[in-house]
Amino acid sequence: MDYNTQRQQLILPEYGRCIQDMVNHAKTLESREERQKCAETIVALMTTMYGKQTKKNNTQQKLWNHLAAMANYELDIDYPVEIEKMSDKIQKREPLQNPQKHIRKPHYGAMIEEATSILKTMEDGPKKSALILQIANQMKRNMAFWNVNAMNDEKILQDLAIYTDGNVQLLPSEINLIQDSELTKTAQKSNNKKKKKK
Repeated sequence: MDYNTQRQQLILPEYGRCIQDMVNHAKTLESREERQKCAETIVALMTTMYGKQTKKNNTQQKLWNHLAAMANYELDIDYPVEIEKMSDKIQKREPLQNPQKHIRKPHYGAMIEEATSILKTMEDGPKKSALILQIANQMKRNMAFWNVNAMNDEKILQDLAIYTDGNVQLLPSEINLIQDSELTKTAQKSNNKKKKKK
């Protein structure tokens, strides 16, 4: 399955495309250690979506189960819990309660705000660098689907600095973001499909 096909599938829609894209990315990492770090980061982001609910009813077990499901049970890592396969019926019975709230920059989405809030408290190191790259690339993807002509690496990194209260400040030359050409093709295909539906 190629990357574009994976993007179209939201196995658990309540988590949104940002989380699904991160899961798809984790599956492509060659190093088991990198996959493990990436998976732990994803579950940390999913935990922020639950908020106070994380203290109730084995939420961590549910989150790791959801991660495995979103990866089609193909993510080779050391899970901290025993993974139980869920049927489509069970998945639909476990909706995520995600209250509506104000989003400062709607074109990036609520998940980017949640993700960047984690960066503000993380210690510098490989795990933080990997998360910065994932978030910045997702911001660029979201920007491309909002307005492909507005894509600008410098602007995206400026917004990342704003989101993290200046904790993360990078120049385009200091980070390897997805190529514009790759995103332009994907965004154009998506926009063409939307026009045909209308």
